[in-house]
Amino acid sequence: MPELDDRSDPARARSVALLECDHVDPDLRHIADDYADMFARLFTEYAPEVTLDRVDVVGGAPLPELGAHDGLLITGSRQSVGDDLPWIRDLAGLLVRAHEQDLPVVGVCFGHQLIAHALGGRVDRAPVGWGVGVHHATVTAPRAWMTPARSGFDLLVSHQDQVTAIPNGATVLATSDHAPVAAFEMGSLVGFQGHPEFVVDYAEALMARRIERIGAEPIERARGTLGRPTDHATVTRWIGSFLAGTRDVAGALRGD
Repeated sequence: MPELDDRSDPARARSVALLECDHVDPDLRHIADDYADMFARLFTEYAPEVTLDRVDVVGGAPLPELGAHDGLLITGSRQSVGDDLPWIRDLAGLLVRAHEQDLPVVGVCFGHQLIAHALGGRVDRAPVGWGVGVHHATVTAPRAWMTPARSGFDLLVSHQDQVTAIPNGATVLATSDHAPVAAFEMGSLVGFQGHPEFVVDYAEALMARRIERIGAEPIERARGTLGRPTDHATVTRWIGSFLAGTRDVAGALRGD
């Protein structure tokens, strides 16, 4: 008898490759450990239906074979998507293939930008300067996997680049005053500009480290937002639901 594939079992935890595109500087790891640790804690608490398998892409680990996992989650990075680095080119190619094969993928910050870049969109320096602090985004295209439903969300952000044009066929899901494309969807791929995994103490330490690059005035304004509550729990639940297969397009593409 052929072995049964249990991927359609809704009770089965979904295995997701967490593609690490950067690491926290060693002297800041006492705050919240490395980026992968931040994501692991977040998903354990708010999206336990997803298990994360760390892949140190920036450290030279080979990219996973498509089909080895139920989905991919791409972290942020200090690099820009246009940097001429082999691992960035290879990851962009993987995203194109994931799109072709309808594999669920979520990108955060750099990951969000790389999805747009790989599929024909555009990423540039933000015309209004660095985005830092807590930013509010308004949901413009609700999706079934956005449960609990919200009209908007607040997340910590930290980015110099942003998506300035989405790929043909993509949909903007959320927009903010700073980033017109705060989230978007392209078939089985979704990107969020904000960082659900960040904690306030780490965001503040990162701003302090980059004060000469960002400027004292923007950082002072951003520090004034750090007391606002964020929707990291809600956005993590959304991401978990999306990666677990609760997508508007999933049934149609599978022929359900």
